[in-house]
Formats: sequence, structure tokens, C-alpha cells
Amino acid sequence: MKTLILQKPGRLTLGESPPPARPGPGEAVVRVRRVGICGTDIHAYRGDQPYFSYPRILGHELGVEITDIGENEKGLKIGDRCAVEPYLDCGRCIACRRGRPNCCVSLQVLGVHTDGGMREYITVPVEKLHRSERLSLEQLALVETLTIGAHAVARAALESGEWVLVIGAGPIGLGVIRFAQVAGARVMVTDLSDERLEFARQHFGVEFTLREGENPEKQVEEITEGDFPSAVFDATGSAPSMSSALRYVAHSGRLIFVGLVQADVSFSDPEFHRKEVTLLSSRNATAAEFQQVLTLMEAGTLDPSVWTTHRALCTNLVEEFPRWVEPGAGLLKGLVEF
Repeated sequence: MKTLILQKPGRLTLGESPPPARPGPGEAVVRVRRVGICGTDIHAYRGDQPYFSYPRILGHELGVEITDIGENEKGLKIGDRCAVEPYLDCGRCIACRRGRPNCCVSLQVLGVHTDGGMREYITVPVEKLHRSERLSLEQLALVETLTIGAHAVARAALESGEWVLVIGAGPIGLGVIRFAQVAGARVMVTDLSDERLEFARQHFGVEFTLREGENPEKQVEEITEGDFPSAVFDATGSAPSMSSALRYVAHSGRLIFVGLVQADVSFSDPEFHRKEVTLLSSRNATAAEFQQVLTLMEAGTLDPSVWTTHRALCTNLVEEFPRWVEPGAGLLKGLVEF
């Protein structure tokens, strides 16, 4: 079967690999139809993704069709279209026992810690499949990226009417924006890219879009009438941005790190204590958030299809991908067809 392998930073190859065996108890073999490209894949290609080793089959944003499955409690059957929850947890550690398998002690994320879905077929646990009879395979491949924003907003426990600042208007930041809006928050966003800010205005109705480098701190202070936002989400994956995000947080507010960076992050401890800030990290998502996203997408409340800026067949990705990751390429969300 056709398989894309990231052999080392900057070297993606297309080859053949054996198809999977018949699924065992609790497993399903699925035909991968669409794979979303996200920041994790780009960082892996560039060689700066934390907890990553080579060679690796990328791909954790998957729209799939079941081709082989036994009897199961979820009632899934051959032919069902599904999104894949790509977080393989142990089910036994303290995080799993506390209902937080998204940060399992021995977590294996498809396409990051273990081989993922950039191949024609893959075996996955039945419990990690989320069926939809209404969504297309392309839509299903976009579910996972939205769950990241859903989980981050759930971690922050937003209240209706509170001011929120999202730093970074890439796919993860856009997901945070949308779920903050669903929670009833008043949202501001800041980014270095005029194009991404315009996208947030046009497709998400964000009134306050602030460009980094144009004194956004002063603008944030004026917009909130001196209060500053009580929740600040950093979705950049940039150590300098994460280190400076504390300046935007209101006294008694929360700072939520959604992005991940292979570096140390530091900030002023006196400022942190003076404001009595709550610092939160947000990792991956839960099965409940996959169901939340599917429900909202099926109802038409969420439509991430407008995010897709780049497309390629799996047979063309080796040639196309280096161009996608170039500065100025305008990549927001890429989709690969298998």
C-alpha cells in the first residue's frame, strides 16, 4: 500500500508498505481517505517538533472509512465514515484513571510518537473511531484540529461575556476563537499575519484583530477599558510569544498555553504573583470533545471547510510539501487525498 514516510527533517518519501493484518478484538482496519496537515507535521518536517523521532509516518488528522471490523459495543460496521481520535492511552495510569487520557503518562499520538495515517490502511482501536453519517471525509479529517480548541476552552472554563485574547490565528487559534465564541466570550485576536487577521474578521466575525508589532498591549487595554482579558490563550508555539503573554492577562485571570514549543518558557515571577494568574496547559482532547465537535459540525454551527488552502494527492505530496511550508506560502490547512 502507498505510504508516505518522513525519513528525517526535510526528507519526505513515498513508498510501499505491507497492508495491515485482520483486526484483533477491539480493533478496526480503516481505509484512510483524507489527512489534514497541521503545525505538528510542519514542525516535524523542519526538525523542531518535541517528542518526535525519525523515520515516522505522519498523519493524525484523519477522515477514514471502516473496511474490516468485528462485533463491537459502538455498533460500528464496514463502510462507516469516521474521524479518528489519534491519542492512544494506556487506560491505567493516574491521568487515565482520573478521566484525563489526553495526557496519559505513556501517551502515543498517531503520527507523532507512533506511525500515523499517511498510508492507505491503518489499524486503530474501535474506541478511537467517531462515526458521522452526515459529514464528508474531508470534514471528518478536520475534526481533530477543532477538538484542540474545544479542549483548551474547556480547560479555561470560560464564562459568558468575559474578555478573551487569542494569540495566534492559525488553525489551532481559530478553533479556540470559535469555541470561545460558542461559550459567549468577547474575543480579540492578535497575529503577525495580516492575512490571518483578515480571515478571522471575515469568517469568524472577530471585531478586534490586532497586529503584533503595532503595540497590541495598549490596544487591548483600551478595548477592555483598562481591565485586560481574563483569559489569554497562546496558540503560537513560539517561546518568545509565550514568555510575553503574561503582560496581557488581567489580575486574577488565566493564561492557557495551547501551543507546544521545544524550548524553555520564562516570565516575571513578581508579575505572575502580583496578578495571581492561573497558568494552564492544554494537551490534545477527549472523546467527549470529539463528540461535541461532530455535533456542532453536523448542525452547521462549525464549518472548517473554508480553512483549507492547500490540497494534494498522496502521490504528489513529496513534491508539493516543501512548497507548502515555505514562508509566504499562505498555508492555513492542507489536505492530502489517499
